[in-house]
Amino acid sequence: MASLALSATAFEALAARLRASTGMAAKADIAVAAARLGLSGAGAVPVGDDCAAIPDGDGYLLFAIEGFMNAFVAGDPWFAGWCGVMVNLSDIAAMGGRPLAVVDAVWAKGEDGATPVLEGLRAASARFGVPIVGGHTNLATDRGQLSVAVLGRASRLLTSFDARPGETLVAALDLRGRYREPFSNWEAATDAPAERLRGDLEVLPFIAEAGLSRAAKDISQGGLVGTAAMLAECSGVGVEIDLAKVPAPEGVDPARWLMSFPSYGYLLSATETNLPALLSAFHRRGIAAAAIGRVTADRRVVVASGAARETIWDFERRSLLGCGPAVLQLDEAAAPAVVGDAA
Repeated sequence: MASLALSATAFEALAARLRASTGMAAKADIAVAAARLGLSGAGAVPVGDDCAAIPDGDGYLLFAIEGFMNAFVAGDPWFAGWCGVMVNLSDIAAMGGRPLAVVDAVWAKGEDGATPVLEGLRAASARFGVPIVGGHTNLATDRGQLSVAVLGRASRLLTSFDARPGETLVAALDLRGRYREPFSNWEAATDAPAERLRGDLEVLPFIAEAGLSRAAKDISQGGLVGTAAMLAECSGVGVEIDLAKVPAPEGVDPARWLMSFPSYGYLLSATETNLPALLSAFHRRGIAAAAIGRVTADRRVVVASGAARETIWDFERRSLLGCGPAVLQLDEAAAPAVVGDAA
């Protein structure tokens, strides 16, 4: 496992790249969609989490959906299909849940265009042991597109709304992989045995049910820092991340790693009392997990390298998802008429 310790010059350059991250900027699309739909983190089913958590009996139904960039579907269609299952299962796990079933919506130019996407979906469904139970298919479009949804269930939730100042911020990442070029997807799943994949996902509901954490988030296309920003906004807190403590593969570019979409990656917050047991739950599975910083009360996302500090996002100045407890109002006159992907 490598360290992300940096020189002063390299640290400043990295902070600038994080602020300009397209993955983080894309998350602002969620604020547009949420405002147009009249949704927020204050609803009966709060918006801004990895899944919609719907109270159901003595637990919760979890419902999530992912849409994929056209360039990704065109450039790596089999892996796009695989990811359709994998990333949705990660969202379910991030909220302390277990998946029940998957549905997909596939658009393609003929059967030949759809085949690799469908084969990727089928392979992931079999490896993770979660059935695909239906969906939508259109084979008469001019390009491939993919969206996948999943239903799950949790008895006790991990949420994006429950990180508290004073808690430790933890990153858990599977480093047993490699980049799947040309995209910044850290791929650590397609060669892994089914038993390992399923057992690794089971760590999150174990943590929830054991009461080792209340707050977690799947590291998404926004990368580790962007995901930390989303967690902080929803919880109405700030975070400070010590880059030297972030688990990373050997030889990786620090900025790329912090903006990568890992096949298995989570952020959690934990009290000092629960921290050892939480870390141990991941370590037993061969997952790199470490305390990488702290949850603060100052509503900023800060990265640190030695004594140097850089603010990446300041929620006192602007929101990101628009789903936190103190939401800045969207300027209706400036809002675009077409809503982007809100997943």
